[in-house]
Parts: sequence; C-alpha cells; structure tokens
Amino acid sequence: MRKTFVLDTNVLLHDPQALTRFEDNAVVIPIEVVEEIDRFKRDPSEKGRNARQISRLLDALREKGNLADGVPIDDASGGTLQVVFCRSETLAQLPPELKGGNGDNNILAVALEQLRSGLISDQPPVVLVTKDTNLRIKADAVGLTAQDYTTDKVDIADLYPGVCELMASAAAMEQLKGEGGLALAELPSAQGAALQANEGVTLVDQAQPNHTLLARFDAGSGRLLPLQRAGKVRLGKVGARNREQTFAFDLLLDPSVQLLTLVGKAGTGKTLLALAAGLHQVADEHLYERLLVTRPVISLGKEIGFLPGSLEEKMGPWMQPIIDNLDFLLGCVDADEGRSPRPSGGSNRPGAQRGNRSNWTDLKGMGLLEVEAISYIRGRSIPRQFMVVDEAQNLTPHEVKTIVTRVGEGTKIVFTGDPYQIDNPYVDAESNGLTWLVERFKGQRLAGHVTLMRGERSELAELAANLL
Repeated sequence: MRKTFVLDTNVLLHDPQALTRFEDNAVVIPIEVVEEIDRFKRDPSEKGRNARQISRLLDALREKGNLADGVPIDDASGGTLQVVFCRSETLAQLPPELKGGNGDNNILAVALEQLRSGLISDQPPVVLVTKDTNLRIKADAVGLTAQDYTTDKVDIADLYPGVCELMASAAAMEQLKGEGGLALAELPSAQGAALQANEGVTLVDQAQPNHTLLARFDAGSGRLLPLQRAGKVRLGKVGARNREQTFAFDLLLDPSVQLLTLVGKAGTGKTLLALAAGLHQVADEHLYERLLVTRPVISLGKEIGFLPGSLEEKMGPWMQPIIDNLDFLLGCVDADEGRSPRPSGGSNRPGAQRGNRSNWTDLKGMGLLEVEAISYIRGRSIPRQFMVVDEAQNLTPHEVKTIVTRVGEGTKIVFTGDPYQIDNPYVDAESNGLTWLVERFKGQRLAGHVTLMRGERSELAELAANLL
C-alpha cells in the first residue's frame, strides 16, 4: 500500500539522499525542516555538507514543478515530494503541552494534518520518520505512527561475524591439507551454506570434535584453502592467541585483501594486531611504503578545550593508544609480564631512558609511520600504504566512504572498532560507519572481516567487558 512519509530534519542531515529511499511512496517535508536545513548550511562539519547537498537536491526538484503541489522525485520509482506549511489551526489542535510552536511541534502538526486529511479523503496512511526518540514518543502520544530511519541500519545482533564452523570427515580434512584445497561442493555439511568471500572456516572432525582445521573460503574457485600461517603466526612479541586472531592475522598479511574490518569488544587485540601486521609488512617485507594511522578526534567525556601547538602536537593525546601499542610491539613493554622493564644500575636501554615516545619518534623519523587527522583526509590520494583507521565505530557512513575512496593503488586499509563503545552522539551501534561498512562489503573479493570474541588484554579487562 502506498504511504505518506513525513521527514524530520535529522533524517535528511543523516542521509542527504533520504528523499530517494522511499520508492513509490509520497514524501512530505514540512517547511520547518527547510528552515532548519538553512540554519545548518554554513556549518563546516559533515552536517553542513549534507545540508548544502539537500538544498541543491530540493532546488533541482523545484525545476520539475511547484513543490507545494508535489513533484515526482524521479521517473522510475513513481515517488513524489511535497513541501508543506504548518497551518495555525492544526497547531492549535495539538495538546496544550505541545503548542509552544517549536520546530518539533510544527513538524508534528504537519504530520497530524496529513493524517487527518487522509482520513477525510482516503489518502495513504501517514508515517513520521525521525531519528529523534522524543519526537517519536510525542507522535505516539497524539496518535501518529512514527519510526526511525532504518535504511542504513545494521542489526548488531545479526552482524556478519566473518567466521563459521562446518563439520567434515577426517578424509576431507586430510585432502584439504594434502592437496592445498577442498571444493566446497565435496563437503556435505556445506550444502545450503552461504559462505562469503574470505570467510574463515573452522572444520570440525565428525568423529573427533577436538580435531579441527582452519581454512578460508575462496569465492573465485569455490574452494576452501588451508590457512598457511595457522598455528605459527607471530610478529615480534605478538602472536595469535585464539582462533579469531589467527583468521585476522591471515587476512592482515594477505595483500590481496585490500580492505579489512576488525570488530570486537575492548581488549580483543584489534588495534594491536593491525599495527603488528602493518609494521611487519612495512619495515620487514617492504610491501608498503609506510604505516598510516588515523582515528576520529572524539573524546570519551567532556572536552578539555583547544589544544596548543602544531597539528602533530594536537594529535598527540588522541594518538596515545597507538603509542602504547607501538611501545608494546617494539620493546618498551615486556610482553610476558605486561610491564615496563626496569633499568638495573644505570641501564643504557633507550626505551628506559627516552620514555614511551621514543619508538613513535624513531618510526616517524625513518618515514615508516605517518599520523593523519581524518578532518584533513578529503582530497588525498594514498598509494602503497598500510592504513589503520582506529575507533572507526565513531565514524558516520559518509565519513567511512570518504576515507575508503582516498585509497590508492597498492594500499591496504584496516578499520577497527567496538560498536558498543560509541562516543559520537550522532551515531549508534546500528547506524555507525563501521558496521555499515561490514555489511556493504560482505562477500566482496577484495574485502574481509573478522569479529573478535575473546579478550586477551588481561583477566580483569575481559571480566569488565563482560560484566559492565
């Protein structure tokens, strides 16, 4: 059944193309939304860019006819767009608590008018679409149907894990190891299984469940390939401690997988694995020219104000987690005891004397490491680099698209993050750029994904991540 969707401002600011996402239905934009978009158009942030894009789109649609009467959005879908004013008589019919005349109440009044006119003239049912939770509550209170904008939402409970288990006979497992591959069609337990490109597969022996073999699905040939580095992956002090980390290392060290997403709770080793693999391929194997690290500058709590100094000095506090991981990898932290080594009798150890920024400075001085602020990445072309985007759960889908489209020839990009630890007020666990990227690139030959499940930072960190 054809419906009428009344859009709130936050929907258009979140996705400038939202107007085109409603197929053959009628889309109504209250004039209050146009006013709010006009107030955002000078904002230098992503919201401002989206506001300007919406304005240009509306202006292009205006050339098709009078927006007040309704115009077709495009010739293929059959959907229409109409810009509607808030009538004072409709606003007066709102409950006394909602007659303040603010923006939300005006939008609510327009949706209510659409509903009441539909009851009289048998028009399509009306749905208010908003990302504002409180406005959805208000709409429900006055008898309106309201819903969130779900086009780019990903159900976090159903997020593609990147790994799976299949039962196999001992003969099939021996064939996989001996011949270097096994056709998926030869595995009875895989019948009907929709494996994705580069998905990690754990083969479990039907007769001896404790006997397992790790493999990766090659979508091009339709075969399972054994992990070449399974059981012996170790880069410096860092080695794979569980099955998911082994799958992650295999993808991190494969140049043919140009985009990789690592998702997991705190302490699962996402950033450490990515940095270890990046340093190894930059400094030892020379597959890439440098390791490029970036992360969004969004703080956990209240902002402490502007930071003085150069761009490098401003980025220092945001990059401290990266510095900590580099120190662990390069020797300032004992991998077995998890503590800094103490100098004995005036030790000359560089790490003990120069402090925890020595490795960071040395790598940058040798041209092996570069730090980039995401704010300045637009317009760049980044060839032959191993790029790590940390804390990617705080990015919007648009920002993730901007970053990925900067990737040049020979570059590998790794996104890491925990969807349950989001500090950006404009995204959530289901609408952030990281989970959106996982679902959009699922099954692509050039991409891989692993969800890390078990924390390896410390016993206390793992307990906190599970209980708190």
